[in-house]
Parts: sequence; structure tokens; C-alpha cells
Amino acid sequence: MIYQPQNGYCYNSDTHFLYNFITIALKKYKNIQGDLLDIGSGSGILGLLVVREYSNLVLNQCELQDVFCFLTNKNSQINNTPNTLFQGDFLDISFNKTFSYIVSNPPFYHSDVIKTDNENIKIARYNDFMPLELFIQKVSKLLNHNGKFIFCYDVKQLNDIMIYLKKYKLNIEIIQFLHPNIKKEATLVMIYAKKNSKSLLKIIPPLIMFDENNKFSTTVEDIYEKSATHSIKCDLNI
Repeated sequence: MIYQPQNGYCYNSDTHFLYNFITIALKKYKNIQGDLLDIGSGSGILGLLVVREYSNLVLNQCELQDVFCFLTNKNSQINNTPNTLFQGDFLDISFNKTFSYIVSNPPFYHSDVIKTDNENIKIARYNDFMPLELFIQKVSKLLNHNGKFIFCYDVKQLNDIMIYLKKYKLNIEIIQFLHPNIKKEATLVMIYAKKNSKSLLKIIPPLIMFDENNKFSTTVEDIYEKSATHSIKCDLNI
């Protein structure tokens, strides 16, 4: 069960797809343990899904907005999952430790696109609130020597993503693209990068959201079933 705001930013399909991609990226590892940091935790769903999958991980979450800090902690409590919440701007927080795993569904819409008037949603969606290079630079500093970074982003910014990851010694090992349907261009890219790695890049088969009948593809239905999330919207006066 996950509480979400009635009138604010809610988690969407991207979070479910990223969770599934994380399980694909980490499939080859048998002993997954250590500290996990979820950046921009929102309602807390991504971190909760990941530690549900890998019970030896220690959940840490970072969130800027007060209402989502409340939801992150509330949802951790009702799901019986201990968490440590770092409240504030990710770029400004002085963390007291490094992490073995960092995951994030960050604000990635480019600042040039038309924005909503809802300030809560603006902060959660647009990357002028967390510029890409500064985001990646901080992630690299927080990862331990062989730390793993798994995130999703606007596919149109992939060139910059690759440049910045390489600049800050994060090597891309796996990429997956999300397409609305088989005839449309990719809209989202999911990336698994490892610090100080020299592995060659692997591009796995794309995730197609809708089939020819405009219904969820079998793969997407399987992801939703695997995630098994149930959300409840609540009025938090956003």
C-alpha cells in the first residue's frame, strides 16, 4: 500500500519500469547488500520496491519537499521497512556515508518545455531544479569504489548523459529504451552505470508499452503484476 497526494505529483509507469530494469541490471549479482540511496524519493515507492526485492539492502531516501518527506516516512512505516530520510536539496546535503547502490527517477524534463503551474509538480519533473551534470557529479562522489547507479531519463538527453557519466568515472554497462509502441521513437532511457568499471556496453531489447491494439503489452502487464503496488490518494493540502 502506497499513499500518494490527491493534487500533487504521483508516481507513474516510469517508476515500475525502472524497478523492473533494476532487477534486470542486478540479476548477475548473488550477494546484494549494503546501503541503497533513492534520490527524489517522492512517495517512497521506488526504494520500497527495491528493498522488497533485495532484503539485505539498507534503505536511505532523499527528498526535498515537505509533503513527500511525510509520505516517504509514512509509506516506509506502513510497509514495515526501516528507512533513513535525508531531507533537503540533494545537491546541498552533506551525506555522512557513501552508498553501494543509488537509484533515481529524477526530474528530467528539459527547462525549455512548457511547465505546469503546480509548484509541487514542477520540482518533481523539471531538471532546472537539479541540473544533469551536477546530479551525476554528486552521485559519483557518493558511490563507493564499485558502486552501482541505476536511473531513468529523457532519451533526448542521452548524449549529455553519456558525456557526464564518463567524465565522472561512471561506466554505462546496460541500457534499455522505452517506446510507447513499436512504431514510435523511444521516449525514455534506463541506464545502469558502475563506478570505475571497464565493461563493454550492453543494449538489451526495448520495452514496448502498448501493443497494436493499444493495450498494455504482455511485458508491461507482467511488470505491473510483479510490482503489485496499490496506491491510495490522500488530501495533503498541496
